[in-house]
Amino acid sequence: MNKSDLVDNLAERLKTLSRKEVDLIVDTIFDKMTEALSTGSRIEIRGFGSFEVRTRQARQGRNPKTGDKVFVTTRRVPFFKVGKELKEKINLLSRSSASAPAPMLESKVSAE
Repeated sequence: MNKSDLVDNLAERLKTLSRKEVDLIVDTIFDKMTEALSTGSRIEIRGFGSFEVRTRQARQGRNPKTGDKVFVTTRRVPFFKVGKELKEKINLLSRSSASAPAPMLESKVSAE
């Protein structure tokens, strides 16, 4: 799902708001999340997960095209940690949509 799909889905569910209003709401939410992360704040959405900024240390890397060594500076990167409820829902859905388990092979044990 991309942002446009999200806006369409919300506009369909919220009949009292126009698509343009829903788009503004989604943009505002993303802008506020970006602003919070850029100032070093942590975002936690119960039942979904949390976003935080982590610092990656400077290191020696290499250019995959040429193989030359390059120095990669220290940088801050966003990190998402999945919440327990979302993890459980995903696992539950994947189990129910998976095909039936393969039949177990019968062992040939003789009763002596």
